Amino acid sequence: MKARFLLVCLMLASVPAVAKLHPVPLDNKTDDAKCLECHADRAKGAHVHSAMAMGCQSCHEIRTTQTDTRVMLKTITTVSLCLSCHADKKASEIRNRVHPPAVRDCTKCHDPHQSPNANQLLKPVTGGKSENLCLSCHNIGLVIPEKGSRHAALDMGCSTCHLTHRTGPRGQREFDSHLTKDAPALCLDCHDPKDAALAKAHNDQPIAGSDCLTCHDPHQSRSPKLLQAFVHAPFSDRDSCATCHRAANNGKVVLTKASAKELCLTCHADTVEQIAQAKVQHPGAAGDCTDCHSPHAGKSPGFPKPNAVGVCLSCHNDIAEQGKKAHVHQPAFQQGCAICHTPHGGENEHLLRANTTNALCLECHGPDVKVQKLEAERLVAIFDGKVKLPGKYFLGVPVLPLEYGAGHPVERHPISDVMDPKDRSKVLTAMNCLTCHQPHSSAQPAMLVKDQADNLAFCQTCHKELTKTGGN
Repeated sequence: MKARFLLVCLMLASVPAVAKLHPVPLDNKTDDAKCLECHADRAKGAHVHSAMAMGCQSCHEIRTTQTDTRVMLKTITTVSLCLSCHADKKASEIRNRVHPPAVRDCTKCHDPHQSPNANQLLKPVTGGKSENLCLSCHNIGLVIPEKGSRHAALDMGCSTCHLTHRTGPRGQREFDSHLTKDAPALCLDCHDPKDAALAKAHNDQPIAGSDCLTCHDPHQSRSPKLLQAFVHAPFSDRDSCATCHRAANNGKVVLTKASAKELCLTCHADTVEQIAQAKVQHPGAAGDCTDCHSPHAGKSPGFPKPNAVGVCLSCHNDIAEQGKKAHVHQPAFQQGCAICHTPHGGENEHLLRANTTNALCLECHGPDVKVQKLEAERLVAIFDGKVKLPGKYFLGVPVLPLEYGAGHPVERHPISDVMDPKDRSKVLTAMNCLTCHQPHSSAQPAMLVKDQADNLAFCQTCHKELTKTGGN
């Protein structure tokens, strides 16, 4: 371990040696005026970095030998240099969702000297793929299906709706998506709900207080009118609205049945029966269906509202608190609780989709993962088709190299109960995935129990025979 640490130190120490060779000799004490004799363009432009006023050597240093001159940054990495002034942008200390380029390399978006664009951006945030900085990574609005739709606001520029460095409590849409403000307030900056054409498009139903993003994708859609990816069948066209709605009365919604639950029952009687007869009941499922589901559309199957994660966290505050930790489990806080749990009630403890902890975890992390590809929907499905996930979901899921119930975290290490070799009917050591891991989040990578670090000390909680020199 010590040798590995020394090797890393030596590698890091060698980084400045690859600094750029300066074309002409310089003195270590060269002043800014000398630099600007050649680099005057770095200090002129519509938007000049304020650090330029501090002098070139606030960021750069000159190193000379008898044979050459090299100019390098004063820190090993670019991001560490930027954070010496912009400490509020340090991703490791922001317990919220950070725009990925801001985590590692500021110069992926910003010119460190000057730019014709605000905030020293390398490109503007408007225009087509070749002109728009955001479209260097994102392909939003570029490929629209023949019968699809595209939001005209995209032509106004990404900064119309987004502030890339805006962060706040995880789970709140305006911060997770780095919005200037949340919808519908953001939408109402351009769209007037009193506009006659807009009212007609919504069958004169009261929409002024509605969340536009429940039904509409703010960027693009495979469907007309920017409808979300998943649409409730009665909402699929204007003529179907009468299935559930009567004409509005005094600005209020009027349903065709006495209550929302009674209305849902006309089509979803099987789900109501499942809720009533489930061995393990979910109290949250006993209320109105619209407590959890949008009746119109959504980003994910089942139309959970406000989304597949937030729909559960509004009641499960203890789990919401876990979402504030530095490392979260993707299914729990990025995809949705219903990946692992059955929201309408089920047969297993904690409403789990599998009858054992390991069976649940290995549905994604096991070597024999059985994934169904739903090409038409661009999704994949697990748990016999009951759970649908984004098509590329498994590209980032670690698969364990298990053989005969062993092989993680090291070869031959068991992941399930260790039986007594003298009596195979007795458990010598009880074990499952939760023996070592937390299911929702952790303050440390690997999501180990009690927020412990992934090191020898953690292993020693079970393997007392191990020592700091490696054990026996």
